[in-house]
Amino acid sequence: MKKTSIILLTYNNLDDTALCVESIRSNTPADSYELIVVDNHSTDGTPDWIQEQTDIRFIRNESNRGFPAGCNQGIQTAQEGNDILLLNNDTMVMPNWLQNLQRCLYSREDVGAVGPVTNCCSNDQQIQIDRSKESSLLSFARKFNRAKPNYERKIKLVGFCLLIRRTVVQKIGLLDERFYPGNYEDDDYSFRIQRAGYQLLLSKNTFIYHKGSASFGKDPKAYQTALEVNAKKFEGKWGFNATYSTFVRYDILSFMQPKQNSPLRVLEVGCACGATLLKIKEQFPNAEIYGIECNAASAAIASRFADIQSVDIEQVQLDYDTQTFDYILFADVLEHLRDPERALRNVRQYLKTGGAVLASIPNIMHYSVLSGLLNGNFTYQDAGILDRTHLRFFTLAEIIRLFAVCGYTLPVIQSKQLPRSSQSNEWVDRLVAVSGEEKRQQFETYQYLLKAQMGPQTSEKGAAFG
Repeated sequence: MKKTSIILLTYNNLDDTALCVESIRSNTPADSYELIVVDNHSTDGTPDWIQEQTDIRFIRNESNRGFPAGCNQGIQTAQEGNDILLLNNDTMVMPNWLQNLQRCLYSREDVGAVGPVTNCCSNDQQIQIDRSKESSLLSFARKFNRAKPNYERKIKLVGFCLLIRRTVVQKIGLLDERFYPGNYEDDDYSFRIQRAGYQLLLSKNTFIYHKGSASFGKDPKAYQTALEVNAKKFEGKWGFNATYSTFVRYDILSFMQPKQNSPLRVLEVGCACGATLLKIKEQFPNAEIYGIECNAASAAIASRFADIQSVDIEQVQLDYDTQTFDYILFADVLEHLRDPERALRNVRQYLKTGGAVLASIPNIMHYSVLSGLLNGNFTYQDAGILDRTHLRFFTLAEIIRLFAVCGYTLPVIQSKQLPRSSQSNEWVDRLVAVSGEEKRQQFETYQYLLKAQMGPQTSEKGAAFG
């Protein structure tokens, strides 16, 4: 394996930095890495402490240049030919961490970057551990990091710990400094790596500890502002929302129960960047995955691992063979269509006998919408039930009616609810007082998840609701 340049960015939090550095020394072969620390004008004694360390290459900034720019300084300083590892200073690495990540990085020629799992992360790189037993983390990690290689392809990796092949850095360049002071630079880099023809892998047999939000968390308001600003920058650059377009719909996937090792074909309408399709492929290796996505930028990402058509399902005739798919997914899609009934009728021909449409649909009868109406408001928002891009609205009765007239039976409908405050519960109680106790669950339901199968036209009583 190549030698690795570990780049650590610091901005105060000396105690965290010292723990991180000591963990690197203790758990990494001395001849396998160099450590570069870039300090963004810390005022808590961090620069003085770093300068006392004889095994650290130190870059000291006279102002806070932000995370992307600081990392770029480290990359530019790294020894020529070394692979690059970006590491947050609020982490503690564990035994075998770098060796495992290197094996993952070089497991295939087309792997561009890899990351580990952790206890604190914003996506499914996070695993559950007992936080009350953090003193036993080392014992846990020794066992965990000895497990057999277990790699999963990802659409994006979080930059708290990211090992990047040197040839990838040479090909795609440095982090984009427009994402100052931080956030979304790792999303951007993930997509740039894929656009260059490489894969991202999660090393599921590599654990490191991550405290989380050590710098940004000290000023939550500023952190939230930076998130929102950089989210808009990302969308302006790439043409899609990074969070919405890379979200895995585990709730929809829970309906999929194919026979073990049997062939499986899945079509997702509105697949965005394909995160759910990629998870299906990971869970069911024999699956053939297909997608329809009208956003060309999102479709370009998904097309790197799935059969994708970048079309508007309401504007074209699909060219799949009849009875092709075991499952067709509409995850928060039907409410965006001009004629959802026509779309559901159209896709029936592509379902295999015994196949199913899996869908999620927001509930316009949710207490938040009705309370707003009672106060004279029906205000469109950037997301949620009143998303400004929604063209259709549904209650439970209208969902049942829609699928019935399209020739489907609904063996399963599930209610998805959100946490409620005491004030919200009061609103639900008032609505129940007017409409009856049997409507309570409908007022509490934010979204319906359903499984629809082909059958004769049915009455709207043909569903099991739970």
